[in-house]
Amino acid sequence: MTPNAASGATVASHRAMPSAQAPRGSARPLSGVYDVALLDLDGVVYLGGGPVPGAPEALREAAARGMRLAFVTNNASRTPAAVAAQLVRLGVPAAAGDVVTSGQAAARLLAERLPPGARVLVVGGNALRIALRERGLRPVSAAAERPAAVVQGFSPDLSYALLAEGALAIARGAVFVASNTDVTLPTARGIEMGNGSLVQAIVTATGQSPLVAGKPEPPLHAEAMDRTGAKRPLVVGDRLDTDIEGAVRAGVPSMLVLTGVSRPADVVLAPPGRRPSYLAAGLAGLLEPHPEVTAAEGAEGAEGAARCGGWTARLDEDAGRLVLAGAGEPMDGLRALCGAAWPAGTITAEMARSALAQLGFAD
Repeated sequence: MTPNAASGATVASHRAMPSAQAPRGSARPLSGVYDVALLDLDGVVYLGGGPVPGAPEALREAAARGMRLAFVTNNASRTPAAVAAQLVRLGVPAAAGDVVTSGQAAARLLAERLPPGARVLVVGGNALRIALRERGLRPVSAAAERPAAVVQGFSPDLSYALLAEGALAIARGAVFVASNTDVTLPTARGIEMGNGSLVQAIVTATGQSPLVAGKPEPPLHAEAMDRTGAKRPLVVGDRLDTDIEGAVRAGVPSMLVLTGVSRPADVVLAPPGRRPSYLAAGLAGLLEPHPEVTAAEGAEGAEGAARCGGWTARLDEDAGRLVLAGAGEPMDGLRALCGAAWPAGTITAEMARSALAQLGFAD
């Protein structure tokens, strides 16, 4: 404690909180700290056919500052060239070589396990077939062709007939690989079924769980790292359960944006394996410094308090809630709430609700 010379009272001192207990701070914009941004697409860069507001402008500026952009998506429904073409139409600088899909990661995973020319039954779209051919494998469509493996990837027109073919082949001993297991998919219309929901149909029918290529499993991030040669990568995503967990498992820093699936309450309640290094409302977070979260020490009532910007957050155990005081940027308040909640490890949504409402974050 530090004495106040004028009054003799004690005042709080502050120290930076460990990164496992609060989001990190950065005095420099992240575009100047990391060499490659490994960007998720759905819910980060675009929603359905349109851009996330402000995303193209932020990415153009990040690229102008020297940050390389790589687009790493769990969606296997389109080829890298098709994805890059859409990005360019939206005003985002991209080429096919900048895009890495879970379909490519799944094809690599299979090529490491099967001989060249092996038959693989594709429960998905044409992009997945192309990825397999690029790895020297032979895509087929029927269990009667005795495929060595089945690979499932998202396709908006996936049929019952093709799911049934995949289930038949797996029941006969074919290796089962899924491009990803995202249960939901953010779209302009709202949250829709993702590939994980479709995978579950085959799992239920066969009792077999797949090898998974996409986030949060290692193959997709390994593919992205190999293709980009990143030395100081930053994973950027909208989902704690895929993007951020995948980054944590890979030992790579991450930034969560709030433009897709995960919401502020999810961040406050995030378990250790799903906690982002940085928080941002959107991709403009690449262009800005990030304020540090500090622990207030020494002042009465400051024990366990976390501060960021103009906000102070603490856990009131007697009242069973998170208490937030101050004013300023809502994202700073959210960072402070994480600094109070993450070390406690026992926070519930109800405990956080009123504090999040103060910041204007709805459930």
